[in-house]
Amino acid sequence: MQVHEPGPFADTPTQRAADRRKFRRAINVTLATVLLLLAIYFGVQPHLNLAAWTVAPHSTQSLLGLLTAPLLHGSVEHVMANCIALCILLPLTLMVYPRATLRGLPLMWLGSGLGAWLLGTPGTHHLGASGVTHGLLFLVMTIGLIRRDRPSIAAALIAFLFYGGMLLTVLPQEAGVSWQSHLGGAIGGVLAGVLLRNSDPRPPRRRYAFEDESEPDDPQAPIRFPGSDPR
Repeated sequence: MQVHEPGPFADTPTQRAADRRKFRRAINVTLATVLLLLAIYFGVQPHLNLAAWTVAPHSTQSLLGLLTAPLLHGSVEHVMANCIALCILLPLTLMVYPRATLRGLPLMWLGSGLGAWLLGTPGTHHLGASGVTHGLLFLVMTIGLIRRDRPSIAAALIAFLFYGGMLLTVLPQEAGVSWQSHLGGAIGGVLAGVLLRNSDPRPPRRRYAFEDESEPDDPQAPIRFPGSDPR
């Protein structure tokens, strides 16, 4: 099978260089995010009155927690689980939808806190980045369903392969787990996916030889097959 190179749909050196730059940026942003969460957990949290920086449902005094709660975690297992999820979902979204991810992050971030604030049980405290990771998953799934081009479908399948279980954790599953923030982050991811689905251009694709084959000029001309006698 032949491939036309170069061309408007070709995998050119320029495109490969752009993909490498995009990949490096995605990895750098992910590493910086993970290191920030670890630094806050091990270096800052021990010196904080943690309850004052979390989301306390229906409490106006905890509105600051809408901004700070995703940066805080309740245990080593909690922070590590979210860091691992970010190491998979954040590079994936930044590689395929860099603009939609960055522009949609406030929706996922605030959605996570608002879900906990509106739906949580009074007297509880909600914290952690899991609402944001749910938002990233639902962002990828939503754009994949809407755009349905090859990269979008591939990204949605990869995200579902690793974290498809998140589709269920937006509902009450386990005591002590903030499904409310998961649901809020997921709604933020869906909204971001719908609103920002065209923020990133569709990537160029390879164009194969058979796509350029045209019909015979004479519609009455007999069809010739390879190896057939032209007489």
